Amino acid sequence: MSSSVQLFRDQKYHELKRQCIQQRRLFEDPEFPASDESLFYQKAPRGKVEWKRPKDLCQDPYLFVNGISSHDLHQGSLGNCWFVAACSCLALRKALWQQVIPDFQEQEWDPKTPEKYAGIFRFRFWCFGIWTEVVIDDLLPTIDGTLIYCHSNVENEFWSALLEKAYAKLAGSYEALDGGSAADAIVDFTGAVAESIDLVQGKYSETISEQMKLFEDLLKVHKRGGLISCFIASSSGIANEVESKTGLVAGHAYSVTAIRKLHLGESLTFSFNAEKLFMVRLRNPWGNREWNGAWSDNSEEWKKVSNAERKRLGLTVENDGEFWMTFEDWCKNFTDVDICRIVNTSYFSIHKTWETKMLHGAWAKNSEPLLNRCGGCFDNTETFLQNPQYIFDVKKTEDKVLISLQQEDRRRSKKVGKGDNIIIGFEIFKVEDNRSYRLHKLTVQERVATSPYINTRNVFLKKTLKQGRYILIPTTYLPGITTDFILRLFTDVPSKLRELTADKPEMTCWSLLCGYPRRITQIKIHSAEGLQEQDGSDPYVLIKCENQKVRSPVQHNTTRATFDTQVIFYRKNIDSPIIVQVWNSNILCDQFLGQALLAASPSDPREQQTLQLRGRGSQEAEEVPGHITVKVFSSDDLVEL
Repeated sequence: MSSSVQLFRDQKYHELKRQCIQQRRLFEDPEFPASDESLFYQKAPRGKVEWKRPKDLCQDPYLFVNGISSHDLHQGSLGNCWFVAACSCLALRKALWQQVIPDFQEQEWDPKTPEKYAGIFRFRFWCFGIWTEVVIDDLLPTIDGTLIYCHSNVENEFWSALLEKAYAKLAGSYEALDGGSAADAIVDFTGAVAESIDLVQGKYSETISEQMKLFEDLLKVHKRGGLISCFIASSSGIANEVESKTGLVAGHAYSVTAIRKLHLGESLTFSFNAEKLFMVRLRNPWGNREWNGAWSDNSEEWKKVSNAERKRLGLTVENDGEFWMTFEDWCKNFTDVDICRIVNTSYFSIHKTWETKMLHGAWAKNSEPLLNRCGGCFDNTETFLQNPQYIFDVKKTEDKVLISLQQEDRRRSKKVGKGDNIIIGFEIFKVEDNRSYRLHKLTVQERVATSPYINTRNVFLKKTLKQGRYILIPTTYLPGITTDFILRLFTDVPSKLRELTADKPEMTCWSLLCGYPRRITQIKIHSAEGLQEQDGSDPYVLIKCENQKVRSPVQHNTTRATFDTQVIFYRKNIDSPIIVQVWNSNILCDQFLGQALLAASPSDPREQQTLQLRGRGSQEAEEVPGHITVKVFSSDDLVEL
């Protein structure tokens, strides 16, 4: 077994199976027994439940019958349409379901060697950043000889029922799966990055340009192996799990099984007044009850489409729960979509390769403000910076970053009334290019991004950031709430994501010899104007403090440059001024354009100020063309800024 896979409850599949075969008995799982405690913690099923093995339910049981398909699944009596929708998505991607059902051929029933069957199965789930193997027996809950939960539409196929049992074991009971999110299940199946979009709030049914952007995004995700599900949020006056006039069911999750651009022929272009139709195919986990509007299975629209086009789309007309809609109708009728991206981190791929970094963290309470790590969201001004802080770099001039924040799975706590997700989110600040200690006060830093704050397990943000250094602060919405989380960051080039734990430079023996910082100074160089013109004016700033130097990116072809460069220094020699120089970048030799000297004492004004550039030397050196606009903050308290 790979060292990257952990064992749930430390159960070793091969060892347990070997023991059962040697002792000629079928496995019974002591960690998830065939009893009421595995079924429910509050709401018992209606009827007398009997736990039966597949061989008691049919003559020739199999894991798969004619392969695996999204049509294999039916929901049963448990309110986990979200789980079944996620399974339908999973069934579309062989490489993904083979991760969840490892060595499926070895696990399959073999009628030629029944003595090798031990009634034991294993499944793998991506639990909080680690692939986790869950072992189960094959005893399944039934009433009157019929499976009561997820099952196949083929009597002797059992992969979906067994997968559901393994997932229920992970959650603590079957009832813990009653109500949930398809995105959570897909993340648990794949390690994907989940993004939830509110179609109503985003006005996707009204704004055609946004609708088309979303279609292209979903099409790209689907083509690259991602999984998509959607649902209709129940509103006042509309009950959950009740079919509407359109045939769609509110409070119910659907899996998206295909997204296509339908190219129409010349004759059809006239009929539909369009050259292309943007289509989406969905599946109802109930296996029946379909959309009955335009482009539904028996609609007039399909009668105008050629057989060749029908074949290319894989159109089905039986009532199997799968149906087509135009993307416009989909945006009008569904309220939410969960997009689960399988982020490509392979260097041997034709698609964009992402650099990924994942860190485990925690919101933890401490009465000492400098040690507290659960300060709540940005609105909590006194405590917000008392959260975990993560620093990363954007090396390119501009880079698209994907950020995923995931809180721990709380379903196992449902039985004690603590199973609800916490409202979480995160903030991103552009900070000083040389910062390496925790942020204690927001002054010159720029707030560049805020994620949604929502009570979902995963919060996602996609953002294009400029070159520089950033601090990402994950938070709970309210202060004082404690739980674990994982943070994942995807960038084009390595980001060096790491947690900031130190508040200030460490006092060492070396500090006694060479001195310890006495003052902290923050500087933001906003801009430079009126610079001396050069052949190719490409200015940059160089900030010097004691033996440290920080250089800004070059601004091209301008004598009025906006830098917005931030720096921070921990200063030992507080009488030595900070030097801000402006240079012009040249191929052979850079040219000095002027400088300003900053005393940077705590009593200096903290407002933005404009300084005249001078030649080299003292504060009284000769003036040269140009001036710079800066903000300076200094303090003798090293944990103030």
